[in-house]
Amino acid sequence: MAVDRDQVLRGAAALLTRKSTATMDEVAKAAGISRATLHRHFAGRDALVRALEALGIAECETALDAARLDEGPAPDAVRRLVREIEPAAGLLAFLYTENQLFEGEELHHGWTRMDDRISDLFRRGQLSGEFRIDLTPAWLTEALFGLLASGAWMVQSGKGAPKDFPHMIAELLLGGALRPGQAPHSPAPQNPAAQNPAPQSSATQIEES
Repeated sequence: MAVDRDQVLRGAAALLTRKSTATMDEVAKAAGISRATLHRHFAGRDALVRALEALGIAECETALDAARLDEGPAPDAVRRLVREIEPAAGLLAFLYTENQLFEGEELHHGWTRMDDRISDLFRRGQLSGEFRIDLTPAWLTEALFGLLASGAWMVQSGKGAPKDFPHMIAELLLGGALRPGQAPHSPAPQNPAAQNPAPQSSATQIEES
């Protein structure tokens, strides 16, 4: 019987997000195939991890599209993003532990694409007066990824309920990112430049961050 590579890959992702130290034998068993069959699809653990990286990036980019990051108030876009990316959070948490993915010159360009899109969202919120400007978009982006991974680990360990994931992650991040005086659930001011004037040096800081 033919073995579907994508099915094997998703089975491996499900196992490794629960047990990051699982061996190739354990991955094969979880997928219901032999070690030899697994090896025909993935020559070794590194090849498997690289395939999981491509899957994780693809799922995250689909979530970014679905979240409509350019629409509406920036805080609402962050909340949509957390909801949409939640199904991939466990896989992201696993990938974050694989140091070889982020070393040397072989960094997958998909990570940069995601960083750029999310950073643009935080920059948009800064320019509209919704987000504080002393935290750079790059810093906020890394904080979001870190919270997503931590939240996934917490749910997997049973310390947190899956239904609480979107609210806990988004509101914890926004609690630190929102500009003082911004109501957490209120829409952005129609004329933020007039209501929240910032010195020229601050605006320059946003553009250069």
